Amino acid sequence: MIQGIGASDGIAIGKVYKYEPVEVVITREICQDVKAEQLKFDHSIKAGIEALEILKTKTENEMDAETAAIFGAHIEILRDPELAIAVADKIASEQVKAEYALKTVSDSFVAIFEAMEDAYIRERAADIKDVTRRVLMILKGVQSKGLSEIDEPIILVAKDLTPSDTALLNRELVLGFITDIGGRTSHSAIMARTMEIPAVVGTINGFDQLDNGDLVILDGVKGEIMIHPSEEDIQNYKEKIALLNREKSLWQACLGQKSTTKDFKDIDLAANIGSPEDIDGVIFNDGDGIGLYRTEFLYMGRKNFPTEDEQYESYKTVLEKMGEKPVVIRTLDIGGDKELSYFDMPKELNPFLGNRALRLCLQNMDMFKTQLRALLRAAIHGNLHIMFPMIATIDEFRKAKAVLYEVEQELEMEKIVYSKNYQTGIMIEIPAAALLADVFAKEVDFFSIGTNDLIQYTFAADRMNEHVSYLYQPYNPSLLKLIKMVTEAAHKEGKWVGMCGEMAGEIQALPLLIGLGLDELSMSAPSILRARYSLKQIDSIKAKGLADMALQACTQEEVKVLMDAFWNGK
Repeated sequence: MIQGIGASDGIAIGKVYKYEPVEVVITREICQDVKAEQLKFDHSIKAGIEALEILKTKTENEMDAETAAIFGAHIEILRDPELAIAVADKIASEQVKAEYALKTVSDSFVAIFEAMEDAYIRERAADIKDVTRRVLMILKGVQSKGLSEIDEPIILVAKDLTPSDTALLNRELVLGFITDIGGRTSHSAIMARTMEIPAVVGTINGFDQLDNGDLVILDGVKGEIMIHPSEEDIQNYKEKIALLNREKSLWQACLGQKSTTKDFKDIDLAANIGSPEDIDGVIFNDGDGIGLYRTEFLYMGRKNFPTEDEQYESYKTVLEKMGEKPVVIRTLDIGGDKELSYFDMPKELNPFLGNRALRLCLQNMDMFKTQLRALLRAAIHGNLHIMFPMIATIDEFRKAKAVLYEVEQELEMEKIVYSKNYQTGIMIEIPAAALLADVFAKEVDFFSIGTNDLIQYTFAADRMNEHVSYLYQPYNPSLLKLIKMVTEAAHKEGKWVGMCGEMAGEIQALPLLIGLGLDELSMSAPSILRARYSLKQIDSIKAKGLADMALQACTQEEVKVLMDAFWNGK
């Protein structure tokens, strides 16, 4: 048995086909003519864009606009003047060939993204690699048959699959895929869900353990691969496939329906996004809003801060497309593992507990005000909710609100159109804020609980550190008590509470979160319809009973037993 991450629900039974893309070897070579090399690079970028536009159109026709938007983002990477300038500088200053200059610049961008703790942002490094590889193949004149050689039903096994690879998969022949690299938010995983191809990613060494022709069962629900299954195993999984297909049709039937519990309690099911390109996926999956827009993505992979107008256009796009639905936009959250190459941040012994997020913004007023100006200008286009991250004290929130008021006054004086019709709230990710939720609730419009950080700060355990990963306990009663404290404080003041961490998208946790009083859950867009269907199976009164029992438990294991019993109707 090989264990990985279930990235796309579904089960497939078939023979292994191992895929290894053509390797593009790049070495440092001196060029004889800098201008000619620059021209060669410009032509390769143009050819790359043309190829991507063809792929984008093909994907729109054969899949949907959401998936095609991935290649729209790839086109924007190639059109980014920052990339062109950096490569041109490298060619001119070092007199090297274009392919080496591009590879070097790309590697530096990739290193920045891969160092991020946020899984969504970290996996965007794959987009840069994919785009770079496409242009490098053009520069080197390398042709690749790729996946076109597949002529029979198979289960594809690769060390990694780029979005371009995934878009070219023949859904009639590729029954499922397995990769060593990737997570649920990687583009290949998102595309697999859109194409309804079962997928298991992050197997670490699955590629080396499997041989061409091996018969396997791929379980995209559990994230497992069974090698050389027996006839009995095959029959059991065929029955599971039939059951899963029936469930998927039920999920799709929830399109256009309200997100309510069995006893008609409304719960908003929103989506987490990182860029305007993600909005099509939210609309496709009928999200009730945007629960978290991570704006730091706008600041990364470039050489300087985005201008006010650039930010305004991004926020405007998201707000317009979502119409009257709420859009929660988090102000810049850098620091910790999120660094900007063009912004000199002091080195700290413990950056995760250091000068980051709102703390950093309050000390860099020009940067902060530029973003707030863009947000207030964009507010006229939709239902804006501004959220401040990494809040520990009420004074920090009051300072942020004061800056927001200053920005309003400046826009008034400059006669620039903006809107005062917006809400302000905070992320609850520091235990101090949760403990003082009753005070915050009197001054904020909403709370959004960021469980990823709240868990690691509550247990004083870095969730990326494998030695203490056992302390990453989302169902521990101590964490549940903090969540309950926040929801009770908010509701007492008539305010709403959302959750935007990984825990919000866990179907198993749904009744517990409903019972704890959450009003909104924000997750990856492809998870919304399944969550809506599951929500309709939950009675909110019984869910409250589950939460009450969980709050009296002593360990996470005890809470898991209670949740299993709830789902099993015991």
